[in-house]
Amino acid sequence: EVADAVGASVALYAEPDVPYGPKPTLANPTHEGLPVVFLVLEQQPEWLKVRVSSRPNNLVAWVRRSEVSLRTVPNRVVVEVGAHRVTVYHGDKVLMQAPVAVGTGRTPTPIGEFFVDGTVVLRPGGPYGTGQISVSGFSNVLHSFGGGIGQIAMHGTNRPELIGQDVSNGCIRMTNESLDQMMGLVSLGTPVSVVA
Repeated sequence: EVADAVGASVALYAEPDVPYGPKPTLANPTHEGLPVVFLVLEQQPEWLKVRVSSRPNNLVAWVRRSEVSLRTVPNRVVVEVGAHRVTVYHGDKVLMQAPVAVGTGRTPTPIGEFFVDGTVVLRPGGPYGTGQISVSGFSNVLHSFGGGIGQIAMHGTNRPELIGQDVSNGCIRMTNESLDQMMGLVSLGTPVSVVA
C-alpha cells in the first residue's frame, strides 16, 4: 500500500497524536516539485504508519488517513550492491534484471528499505542518461551533491562501460536501455530494498 498526500502539506507524528518534533510537516509538492508519497507499513482506523522520504534514512512516522489517499503498487525492486545487480519483481516473478554500478568505498550506496519517490525523464547524452528514478534514500557522507540534497537515484548513464563497478557517488547507475525498461515497471511508492 502507498499513501499519496492530498493537501498542500502533511503532518508527521512520532506516534498517533504526538507531533514529530524534528519535522512536524512536509510540504506537498516537495521543493523539487514532486508529489509527496509514503510507503504504508501499518494501518489503523484513523492513522497510518509510513516510511518517509527524508533524513535520517528509513525514517518511519505516522500520518492521518484523512491527509492521504491509498493505492496499491504491483512491483518491488531489489538492489544487490555487492553483486552489482538490480531486479524488479512482481511477487516472486522476475520482471527484469540488469547489472548496475554502485557507490565507491568513500561514497557508498546506502543500505536500507526505501521506495520510489519520483521519476524524471531526461534528454539523452548527460551523465544521468535518459532518466532517473529517485529513491527515498540519502547518502551517509554527502549532504549536498549537484545542487541536490544528497538523495540517491537509479539512473541511466553516458558511461556504460563503467556498469558493474564501484564508481558512483552513491547512486545506482544502469544502461539507458535498462533504465527505460525499469521506468515502465515502477511507479511512485514502489518499494526499493538496497542490500549488501
